[in-house]
This record gives sequence, C-alpha cells and structure tokens, in this order.
Amino acid sequence: MSFGLRAARPVTALAVVTTYVALHMAITAGLDLHTRDRFHDAPAQAAAFAAALDRYADGDQAARAEILERNAWFERNAPLTASRSTIAAATDHAEHGRFPAAREQTGKLAAETLQDQEKLDQDLSSSGTAALWWAVAAGALAVPSLWLRHRRRAAAGEVVEAVRPFVPHQPWWRRPVFLAISAAGYGLFAAGAIGVSTLERGHRPTLGVPAHSMLGSLLTLGIQGLFVLGGLFVLWAGFLTLRYSRPRAARGATQALLADGRRPVLYLRSFADDDTAAQVDDAVPLNIHSWEEQLVSALTAFGPVIAVGKPGEPLPRLGAARCYLPHDDWQPEVLRLMDLSQLIVLRLGTGEGLWWEVEQARATQPARKLLLLTPSDPAGVAERLDEHLPTPTRLDEVAAGDHWTSAVVAFDPEWNPRVFPVEPTPGTDARNTLAHRTIRAVKRALGFLVLSVPARSAARAMKAARASVGDRKPAMVLRVNIGMLAALGKGLMLIAALVLLVRALELGGAG
Repeated sequence: MSFGLRAARPVTALAVVTTYVALHMAITAGLDLHTRDRFHDAPAQAAAFAAALDRYADGDQAARAEILERNAWFERNAPLTASRSTIAAATDHAEHGRFPAAREQTGKLAAETLQDQEKLDQDLSSSGTAALWWAVAAGALAVPSLWLRHRRRAAAGEVVEAVRPFVPHQPWWRRPVFLAISAAGYGLFAAGAIGVSTLERGHRPTLGVPAHSMLGSLLTLGIQGLFVLGGLFVLWAGFLTLRYSRPRAARGATQALLADGRRPVLYLRSFADDDTAAQVDDAVPLNIHSWEEQLVSALTAFGPVIAVGKPGEPLPRLGAARCYLPHDDWQPEVLRLMDLSQLIVLRLGTGEGLWWEVEQARATQPARKLLLLTPSDPAGVAERLDEHLPTPTRLDEVAAGDHWTSAVVAFDPEWNPRVFPVEPTPGTDARNTLAHRTIRAVKRALGFLVLSVPARSAARAMKAARASVGDRKPAMVLRVNIGMLAALGKGLMLIAALVLLVRALELGGAG
C-alpha cells in the first residue's frame, strides 16, 4: 500500500477535527462581535445613568425609573465587565439612599466603560484571528483529504466493479437516517455507562442528606438506587437503540471498499457459523460488539473485510461488509474475489461449499495468502484438512482456546502448515529490553485497552501467524479493544457535535 493511502485516514481525521475547531472558533467570533455591537451604546448609557443618579440625589423621584432602566440595559447588553458591576453597585447604593457611595461608584464609570469596550475589541480581534487561521488550516487540509479520498476510490475500482452487482441497492437516505439514530444510541450508551461507572466508584449523590443519621443513610441509599436505576435505564435504552439501528446502518461491501482503498480481506466461512459469530463476548463489561466484529476489527489492519452474505437474510450481520452472490452460480465470483483479495481468512467448519473453497484456495492462490481459523473442536476438521496438505496439521493436539476459535493456521511456500494455538490467557513477555519494558509500562497504564479476552487471544494468534510469513501488523491486537471502546468514543463525538449545535443556535438567537 502506498504512503498516500496509509496517510488517508489520519489526514481525513485531522481535517475533520480542524474543521470542527474552525467552526467553534467562528461561532465564538460571531458571539464576540454581537456582544461588542450590543455594548456600543454603553458610554451614552453610562452618562445617562450618572445624570439620572444626580437628579435622584437632588430629590427628583422620577429619575429612579431611569436609573433602574439603565441598570437593566447593562444587565441585558453588557457581559461580566467592570462597568456592569459598577452600575449594579451604584444602583444598590441609590436604592438605599447612600448617594455619596453611589456617586463615588459613578465617578469611575466612564473610564471603566471605555476600558470594557477596548477589552471587547481585543476579544473580538483575538477570536476572529483564531477563527481565520483555523479556517485556513481546515481549508488546507480539505484539499489533500479530498485528493486522498479520490485516490482511495480509484485504487478500489477493480474490486468495486466486481462486487457492485452483488450489493443490494438501498435508498440514499437509509444509511444517513440510521446513522443518526445510531448516534443517539451511542450518546445514550455513553451517558449510561459513564453514569453507572461513576456511581460504582463511589461518587454517589447525597443531595445534602446527613449521612450520620439512620434516616439520612436510608435516604442516601434510596437516592443512590434511583440514580443507578436511571443510569441502567439510559444504558439499556442506548443498547436497544443500537441493536435496532446498527444493522440497518451497516455499510455494504461497495461502501467499505471505496472508503478504504486497500485491497480487501476476504472472509469465508460456513453460513452455519453466523449465529455463533453474532454472539457478544460477555467477558467484557458494557460490550456491544459481536465475535465477528472483533475479528474484523483485528483484520482491518490489513484492509477492508468483505464476506459473502447468507442468501435471504433480512439484515446483514455486523462485522465483515456483505455482498450477496447468486445461489446457483457463486463459485466463479468467489474465485474472482480470491484473486482480487490480499488475504483470505477462512474459518473451517461443515459444508461442502466451504471445503470447495479450501480446495480452490489451495490450488489457485499463493500459500502465504491463506489464513485458516479452526473451531474449538477440530477433530473431524483436522482429518479433512490434512487430506489437502502435504504434511499433517495435528490440530487434534491443540487445546481449545475458546468456544469459537482454537488455533490459527498459516502456510509456508510449500503449503506446510504452521499452527498457532489460541491461548486462553496471553503469556507474559520476558524480554527485558528498554523498548519492551516501555511497552509493558504503557500496557499497565492503559489496562482498559488491553483486556485479556478470548477475541484478543485469537487476534494475537493471527498476528503471530501472519508474522511467520513476513506480514507484520503491530496494531492488530490493539484494534480488538479499540473496537470495544468505539461506542463510548462515538457517544462523546455526539456530545461534541451537540455542543457545537447549541452554540450555533445561541449565535442565531443572538442575531
């Protein structure tokens, strides 16, 4: 893969962040401009206030209404400035008959008003300059981002043309609508997860109830229970929303290929395995990603992962992007996808179609291109696989690593198998170089990113298998856990977008 394609995602992400900051700064500059314009008449208002105060001190009772009116003008139109505070203090003194103190306050009012205007001018100049520079940066990044996007789409052209006829057509609005619904679900999920975890760590609301009394303790426990139930309800609402919207917002194979640009990873398996692959790994708290999604997260280190969908399924399974081949003439298309893919990951199982794919991969593809995943009970599978290979795999000697995958098999150029068991618990790294000590320290500090779950163990075995044929992807294991954290990250992105929307509405209301 060229450097341009490798840089596409970081450049696009940087362009999005820069554009967000530029919009935020532009809204800030707009609000500063509106504030300065509203404060434009402050010197005249301050002078009128001082004159009304003098008349009120001389016994003109009608001047009181004008004092209150000028004070209200500063409350409406002045930010938290010195002149606003001075007007409020002078008004309070006048209301209580302390006219010498009130006049002392107004003696410095004219100078404070001018200083406040200068401060607002400086704020506007600063925010305007920042908005301009951020806009220039966003525009500068938009150009390479769009160019790299064009390159990605061009690089994927051949395989896209091969897949496009087999991807069901969807209305243009369908995915954006369900992405918006998913965004709401991610927001609810993140809010509920953060709320519940905060309560679990002991940050419990007491609402001023004295905890030393028995009644206070009971009330505190009751309030805590209500907050926990509320957090769980929000979490569950987010989970249900995501369960409904995510399959409907899933990208098809064409969209996945165009978005990435790299040659794909072809994931082949028996359709009978889909129900197991769709299960959610319950070894990780607050997880919504299935086994297949976690597998795909690891494999995206190589490229976009595509798979042939089960004919007749109402919604695509989450994980690999689906295309749907004709039921009676699928073999030629699978062979073409094998040729166009950079990596073939084949999960062994039952079904004659699956073993036809094993045979064709063995006959038509380079040995280093194939990666096999074996089930937790490989006895019958091992015997049948050995019929296609020059040397036996001895898979029956491999202990089951989890209920889905027991081992990963790679091949040398002569098709001799190299078996990498999926360990239930990853082993410790005994190397003691400075680099490895640093890596271990980072892993301890970021323990939430390196949970020892079975899917991560399978990714570790796949990484070792690919490294044995010279294809090293250091981030492969970490991607499994990053996929699990994506829900919270997307929820936080939604919150950031809502903040920007609220500020934009504030600017619109100010205008």
